Amino acid sequence: MPNKNIPYKTYLDEKELPTQWYNLRADMINKPAPLLNPATLEPMKAEELEEVFCKELVQQELDDTTRFFDIPEEILKFYKMYRPSPLVRAYFLEEKLGTPAKIYYKFEGNNTSGSHKLNSSIAQAYYAKKQGLKGVTTETGAGQWGTALSMACSYFDLDCKVYMVKVSYEQKPFRREVMRTYGASVTPSPSMDTEIGKKINAEHPGTTGSLGCAISEAVEVAVKNDGYRYVLGSVLNQVLLHQSVIGLETKAALDKLGEKADIIIGCAGGGSNLGGLIAPFMGEKLKGEADYQIIAVEPQSCPSLTRGKYAYDFCDTGAICPLAKMYTLGSDYIPAPNHAGGLRYHGMSSTLSQLYDDGLMEARTATQLDVFAAAEEFARVEGILPAPESSHAIKVAIDEALKCKETGEEKTIVFGLTGTGYFDMVAYEKFHDGEMENYLPSDEEIAKSLSKLPKVD
Repeated sequence: MPNKNIPYKTYLDEKELPTQWYNLRADMINKPAPLLNPATLEPMKAEELEEVFCKELVQQELDDTTRFFDIPEEILKFYKMYRPSPLVRAYFLEEKLGTPAKIYYKFEGNNTSGSHKLNSSIAQAYYAKKQGLKGVTTETGAGQWGTALSMACSYFDLDCKVYMVKVSYEQKPFRREVMRTYGASVTPSPSMDTEIGKKINAEHPGTTGSLGCAISEAVEVAVKNDGYRYVLGSVLNQVLLHQSVIGLETKAALDKLGEKADIIIGCAGGGSNLGGLIAPFMGEKLKGEADYQIIAVEPQSCPSLTRGKYAYDFCDTGAICPLAKMYTLGSDYIPAPNHAGGLRYHGMSSTLSQLYDDGLMEARTATQLDVFAAAEEFARVEGILPAPESSHAIKVAIDEALKCKETGEEKTIVFGLTGTGYFDMVAYEKFHDGEMENYLPSDEEIAKSLSKLPKVD
């Protein structure tokens, strides 16, 4: 049984809430490659990006030297409604596995959006309001980002137009209705409302969509409507910056307990939660102050890190966004309609891609069936129904804990529980009814998509 002197949940005091975001890029020796203008192949200038993104967010996007950014007071006030979030010791999972390892998870599902996405959505909505905009457009996969942004826009009285990946729009109707409750308009993507949506539907008849498709539509609508800008829930450096509150709180809570993590695990789609969780730990690793094993976990059906190519590629399927150097499966790659909608993205954050290429972190894949089996095991002993995305991290955390059982090593494992799965019951139903299948893309399928990468010297 657990030591009664060690808490199940470690809460930071409200006064211990981070007041600054940490910019990991400032401590990177090899900086992420710059975004390129697809027409000129020259690094994007601030004024070019400001046609699509909010002005202050562009400054954050391009800054790789400022180590800390002050969090505006209005955002801090909003954070205090649900932050600091708890660091939980998974005693019951440890007992079930019979492992000598200590397992901790940072729980980000304690807000109405059900995930970590609110950390960046409120910041992006704040800067949009400060700029005097009418509203913003965005994409969403599983619906967590769209939900978070709709909440943030409601708070600042901004219009919110969401393009939701079609398969998730159909699988997660209740997530869609939460967005509408907060005043957002929600359109399944690819739609027939935009020129790029029509083009994608023509080229991929019957497609269930992808984050890359939805991004293209959201960007087109933002550019064509005065007073609107596009905001993104992952991938971009500015988003990883805002999400650093996760890692900063995790590090502070571990320090409070006198614990040091050995292994840090996060699911990986575009990179927002993983980048936020690992930020201060990776910073210590880069500066030689400590060492950690950092593991990114992605779905087997969308393996950008493990089977992709490190190259410049479009961030969107419609090829209208800037080029980013990242691990990619090709912007033309449309993943199988698996149930971890938030991880169905063809590429990976430029920051995380650079760190991975430098050998500072590792990546693994997990099958859909294994992920849901791990989610169910976790739910039965820890009492939280996890989101399918988060469950990728759970799967590898269990794997690592069982390795410790075999070796007798008492390692400390920390993973990100990025959100809850209460809007993912269709997925759980398919798993329980035996209707869920794994999908492994062929080498030919990936090669075909990669053959269409833009030519950048």
